[in-house]
Amino acid sequence: MAQPILPTLTGRRIAASLFFFVLLILSPAPGASAAEDGTVPAAHFASTELVQGIPPGWVLDRKAGKVNLRLEKAGKNFVVRLASDRNSSFGIKRELHVDLKEYPFLNWRWRAVRLPRGGDVRNAATDDQAVQLYVAFPATGFPEALNTPIIGYIWDNEAPRGWTGRSEQIGGGKLRYLVVRNRADRLGEWYAERRNVYEDFRNFFWDLKEVGTVTHGIQFHINSQYTKSDAEGCIGDVFFSRPDTRGPTASAPFPVVR
Repeated sequence: MAQPILPTLTGRRIAASLFFFVLLILSPAPGASAAEDGTVPAAHFASTELVQGIPPGWVLDRKAGKVNLRLEKAGKNFVVRLASDRNSSFGIKRELHVDLKEYPFLNWRWRAVRLPRGGDVRNAATDDQAVQLYVAFPATGFPEALNTPIIGYIWDNEAPRGWTGRSEQIGGGKLRYLVVRNRADRLGEWYAERRNVYEDFRNFFWDLKEVGTVTHGIQFHINSQYTKSDAEGCIGDVFFSRPDTRGPTASAPFPVVR
C-alpha cells in the first residue's frame, strides 16, 4: 500500500501489502529524549491541534479511501481517534529512535469503538483491525520496504488473544503480529497495555543477529477495506519505559480496564 495503486489486480495487492513495510527513510536522528520520570514519550498530544489534517510531527500514510482522524480530549489527556469505512486504510507514523536495552517496555492505552465485521489477521482477505500499533526496526537489507522488521500489536476481531504470526499479505515476511485484544473485550472501554518489546523482538526475530536494539519508528493504523465494513478506535499516550518504571499508566485520568 506504500506505492501508488497499480492498474492490475496483482499490482494493487502488492501495493497494498507494502503499506506496513515502508516507514520514514530519513537521515539518522539522535535518540529520543527521556522524561524526568524515566520514560520516553512516543506519542503524547498536547492539544486537539492538527496541521494539514494530522498531529504535528507526524506523517500521514493513506493507502486507500478517505482519512477520518481527529484528536480529542479524554480526561486530562488527548488521544487519536481513527475511523474507517468500507474503502479506507490509513494511519500516521513518525521516526523514533529508542534503545530497548535501556527502555524495553512499551506502554499505551487504547479502546475499540467499532470492529470491522469478520476482521481476522490470519487471513489476507479479512486482514482488517480497528486499532493497530507498529514498532519498526532498522532494515536488514535492500529494498528496505521488504527488509524492515516490524512488530504489530493489534486489536483484532476473530483471532484469539495471544495469537502471534507472520503477515499473510504479499511482501509481509518481516512483519510479526501479536493479537493483544479481540471481540471478547468490551467496546468503548479503555485498556492499559504494557509489553516488553525487547523480548518480543528477540522471540519474533531470533534469527536476525545483526539488528541492533534501537527502534526506527512507530505507526498507528486502521483499515476495513478488505471486509468492506466500518471500524473505529482510539489510542492514547504511548511511551517506552525502564523495567523499574511504571510511568503514568497506573494513574490514568480516564477509566482503565486491565
